Amino acid sequence: MRTQALESSLVATWDMPAEPAAIATARTRTRRQLTEWNLDELSLTTELIVSELATNAVRYGTPPITLRLINSGRTLTFEVSDSSPVSPRLRHAQTTDEGGRGLFICAELAQNWGVRFSDSSKTIWTEQESPHPA
Repeated sequence: MRTQALESSLVATWDMPAEPAAIATARTRTRRQLTEWNLDELSLTTELIVSELATNAVRYGTPPITLRLINSGRTLTFEVSDSSPVSPRLRHAQTTDEGGRGLFICAELAQNWGVRFSDSSKTIWTEQESPHPA
């Protein structure tokens, strides 16, 4: 829970169409935003997290889907929100499973992660430590 407002230049928000082609656009926007914030070191990991969580939102969520990156100086937070009330489930996929690893991968890559609910949506978030703490 944040107790102080961040400058608008430290928050990037995008609406994402509920279609698979939009995931590549989300990765590109993420990469550009991280470059703008001088956080290129987090690009590979963050793009993977964005890809996995955005894919889950497209496959299992309910539009509208919103993506948000927050640069607090100490941490980089990524959030994906949709209007489905269904909570994601962390699975340990079998080697023969074709899917089911996305949230597990994100949990391993992120310092923290979680889900929060409102009356009309759920938000899955991840947090990574900034390589240049403010």
